[in-house]
Amino acid sequence: MEQNAFAGKKIGFALTGSFCTLDLAVTQMAALHQLGAQILPVISYHVRDMDSRFGTAEYWRKRILDASGAEQIIDNIPDAEPIGPKRLCEIMLIAPCTGNTISKLANGVIDTPVLLAAKSHLRNAGPLVIAVATNDGLSANAKNIGKLLNYKHIYFVPFGQDNPMGKPNSLVAHMDQIPQTLEAAFAGKQIQPILTCQA
Repeated sequence: MEQNAFAGKKIGFALTGSFCTLDLAVTQMAALHQLGAQILPVISYHVRDMDSRFGTAEYWRKRILDASGAEQIIDNIPDAEPIGPKRLCEIMLIAPCTGNTISKLANGVIDTPVLLAAKSHLRNAGPLVIAVATNDGLSANAKNIGKLLNYKHIYFVPFGQDNPMGKPNSLVAHMDQIPQTLEAAFAGKQIQPILTCQA
């Protein structure tokens, strides 16, 4: 990838509450910012409000601001609504994208800042990239992932089973492939292969 592949690109980077993968996602956010992208961070209510063993809500807010270079984070529905009408992003990424968010997105339920950001962005037929992170990707959410794979303008970061023996239904995206996936999605293409042996 050329050093300036993302220079000046407006990327909406949304994060949901797969707390164990937030560090990987924020690392990629920082990398995109260093490549010259303009990052618009969006967070779910869980990321905004919940403390976990992976860090407090305030810790993640600071990490996201530092990584993105942004002055503020969209963390409520009213602030997410203008993303589409004002064309604030050229591409939107949800990383990590939990099973809860996948389920709601696939079934038209829009009740969080991240979901409204995605809906608002898609109204302009802009590309939406999903980096899945869910314990039920091969069980309850398999049908929802399948639905989204068939939707126009939605692309997936390659994913695989992160712990096939201990958590056989769990799927996690290869966060280090976010830049390549975004680059392909900008061109209207799904990076291949989508499925890998293990995340």
